[in-house]
Amino acid sequence: MRNRIYIEITNRCNLSCDFCHGTRRPPRTMTPAEFETLALKLRGETDYLYLHVLGEPLLHPQLPELLAIAHRLGFRTCLVTNGTLLPRQKDALLSAPGLHKLSVSLHSFEGSAQSGDMTAYLRGVWDAVLPLSQKGTLCALRLWNEGAAQRCNAEILRFLSGQIGQNAEALPQDARGNRTLSPNLFLERAERFAWPDLSAPETGANFCHGLTRQLAVLCDGTVTPCCLDSEGTIALGNLFTQALPEILRSSRAAAMAAGFAARRPSEDLCRRCGYARRFLK
Repeated sequence: MRNRIYIEITNRCNLSCDFCHGTRRPPRTMTPAEFETLALKLRGETDYLYLHVLGEPLLHPQLPELLAIAHRLGFRTCLVTNGTLLPRQKDALLSAPGLHKLSVSLHSFEGSAQSGDMTAYLRGVWDAVLPLSQKGTLCALRLWNEGAAQRCNAEILRFLSGQIGQNAEALPQDARGNRTLSPNLFLERAERFAWPDLSAPETGANFCHGLTRQLAVLCDGTVTPCCLDSEGTIALGNLFTQALPEILRSSRAAAMAAGFAARRPSEDLCRRCGYARRFLK
C-alpha cells in the first residue's frame, strides 16, 4: 500500500511559472470514464489519490464528477493548485465528498508573469480555504521558494497575519517548519527545488521513495515512478492497457527499486533530481 498515487487529470495550466518545468506533451484532459477506469485499477494500492502531476486540476471542466467518482471508490482525494481559480471552484470543493486536502502554491503568484492583483488573489484563496478548513478539509498554503526570489513573501505574510489577528511568522513551527494558522489550515515553508531534467548535471541524489511510497499516472495513462517526471521519461507502462502489478514487475521497475536500495539510481533522470537531494544520507 503506497502513501499516495498521483493521477494527472489534465496537463493544461492557466499559468506559466518560472519554477515549473512544464511539459512538451500534447495538451490533454482526462474524461470521467477514463478517470474511473484508472481509479478502479488503483483500488487497494493506496487510500490517497492526488489529482495532479502537471497542469492545474481546477481547470478540469468535470472536476466535481471526478471527485465524486474517487469518493465512491473509497479514496481520499487531494488537490494541488496555484489558487487562481479557487473563487470559481469554491462551491464545488465545499460540496465535494471525500476531499481530504487542498494545497495552494502561493509562490505561483510571484513565479508567473500573469499574476495580476496580489490582494485579490490572496482574498480569493483565503475565502476558499477558510470554510474548507472549517468543514474539516486539510488546507496547506505553500511558500516553497526558500533560497529563491521572495519579493512577494512579505506581502503574503502580512495578509495572512491580518486574517488570523497575529504575526503568522511568530507562530510555533512543527518539525518540518510548518505553522498552524487555524484548525486544519497550515502555512508550509520549504526550499525551492530543481525539477529533474536529463540536460541538468547530476545532483548527487542517490535515493527516492518513488515506486515504494508513491507513483504517478499521466493523463494519457503512462505510469511513472514519480510526480516530478513531467515528460514521462521513465515510462514503466500504461494503466489504460495494463494492470498495475504487471507494470511494476517490469525489468525497468525492478532495476529502479534495486538501484535505490543500493543508493545507486538506475535512471539518469533520478540522478539529476533536485528534490531527491532531500533524501541524501
